[in-house]
Amino acid sequence: MVEIEASNETASRTVRLDAVFAALADPTRRAIIERLSQGEARVTEIAEPFDMSLNAVSKHIRVLEASGVVERHRKGRDHILSINARSLDEVDGWIERTRRYWEERLDGMERLLQELNKDHAPKDRKHGSQ
Repeated sequence: MVEIEASNETASRTVRLDAVFAALADPTRRAIIERLSQGEARVTEIAEPFDMSLNAVSKHIRVLEASGVVERHRKGRDHILSINARSLDEVDGWIERTRRYWEERLDGMERLLQELNKDHAPKDRKHGSQ
């Protein structure tokens, strides 16, 4: 039972990471995130600098919301957007685990190469036969 729960959690984490990475793969959505990193904003403020319709920007925002990267709340008639830092924490954790894995692998390769170089280094001929 515990294995099934762990497997479900891993699958769920994978689905969430895939959604976040897919959302961040688009340059328009990354620009929206950059803007929201300065603070929350109305949808119309987010759409203003883009050379596309409000409807097109809204589609990008919906992708960011579906991935969990952006949250929306209402203040009167305004729709206010903000970054959901918790969704990015999971991405940060994945990146850190992956970095640690590759650093360990590369450190191991470096140690192996150093050992191989020592074993194949030219021998000192001063003390050899004449």
